[in-house]
Amino acid sequence: MTTTITPLGPGRFSRIFRQLGIDTQFALLGFPLGIITMVLCVTGFALGVGLVVTVVGFPILFVTVYQARGFATLERARIGPVLRVRLPHPYYKRAERGAGFWRRTFVPLTDGQSWLDLVHAVFRIIPSTIAFAFVVTWWAGTLGGLTTVLWDWAIPRGPDDQDLPELLGLGSSDTVRVLFNTGIGVIFALTLLPVVRGVALLEAWFARALLSGVSELRERVIVAEASRDRARAQTSAAVSAETTALRRLERDIHDGPQQRLVRLAMDLGRADLQFDNDPTAARATVAEALAQTRETLDELRALSRGIAPPILVDRGLRAALTALAARSIVPVDLDLPEMERLEATAETTAYFVVAEALTNVAKHSHASECKVTLQRSAYGMLVTVEDDGVGGASLAKGHGLTGLSDRVRAAGGELTLTSPADGGTRLVAILPIPG
Repeated sequence: MTTTITPLGPGRFSRIFRQLGIDTQFALLGFPLGIITMVLCVTGFALGVGLVVTVVGFPILFVTVYQARGFATLERARIGPVLRVRLPHPYYKRAERGAGFWRRTFVPLTDGQSWLDLVHAVFRIIPSTIAFAFVVTWWAGTLGGLTTVLWDWAIPRGPDDQDLPELLGLGSSDTVRVLFNTGIGVIFALTLLPVVRGVALLEAWFARALLSGVSELRERVIVAEASRDRARAQTSAAVSAETTALRRLERDIHDGPQQRLVRLAMDLGRADLQFDNDPTAARATVAEALAQTRETLDELRALSRGIAPPILVDRGLRAALTALAARSIVPVDLDLPEMERLEATAETTAYFVVAEALTNVAKHSHASECKVTLQRSAYGMLVTVEDDGVGGASLAKGHGLTGLSDRVRAAGGELTLTSPADGGTRLVAILPIPG
């Protein structure tokens, strides 16, 4: 088995050292900012709580909370490059426009995110101190160890001084000392990236949990609710589309083939009685029954177009649409590129879009020609049906295309219709398909 090792290119090295610089400055600046933030916010909070009984404490707490909010905004901007994400600005309660002084003072004090900002301002010094200590130690060990050969000669040493190599029994010569310290520098250098990255993430995760955690959780809840609503709407649309199609099929069968079959049975019964007394009349009745049979078969074929035809299942969408266009009364120009078989739901929905559109063109548009186009794009599959008829079609409730719109939405797509009264109709369905 051959193992291929991909070398690190200059771009990869550049990104690594850029991130190292970002993490280093984040930890080094975090410590002094943590001291300043803690001193100001702890002082303001303690002073405000202590003076609450004199009412003056509430404005002081208001200023302290807004001060913590300002430091929180700065920290969100700082931790973005470390975590490689852009943190959303959280929602803060605001007093309504025209509110009085005390109302504007108390509203921020009732906001949960404002108090989380204050908690971060008070306790951020803990992870900031840890990160600062590790970063300074590892950078000092790396730079100091790797450059020992440059400065070791300048260190004054008395006759009683002992270096670490000598205490470890490695010897007291300059060469041993330089090699020992350089080796320590190499160890620090090899562990510099993970150590600096780790402590920077520790400080950043602590800040993110307090400063954006609630806001991100709220956004996830909103997204989940929106997804649930979309799924519920699609389910409702699917049920509505199937119910409408079933009722229409039941009505068409009852009004057409069923009535013809009843008449056919009656005609055959009458012919049976006529054969003995009036063979000529019996033959005429049978001929009429045959005509009824042919008409019934024609109606059943028309109704079967509402059900996915075998050609769609066996040969795919392109062949099914070609057969559909061949049966159309209005001449149809097809633009169907070669494409692989799609998901069954997408193919069936696309077929019914074209079938229903061509039926409406034949019944209502008075068009002389029609064009059907399939196109695959980044948004999905676009199914377009255009005609040069009288226009005036609508997707509003009560019109023939309402059920088609429900069917497309049930498949997760969108249906748009452009049909001005001065002529021409353009129906476009966008259907999602797997990438």
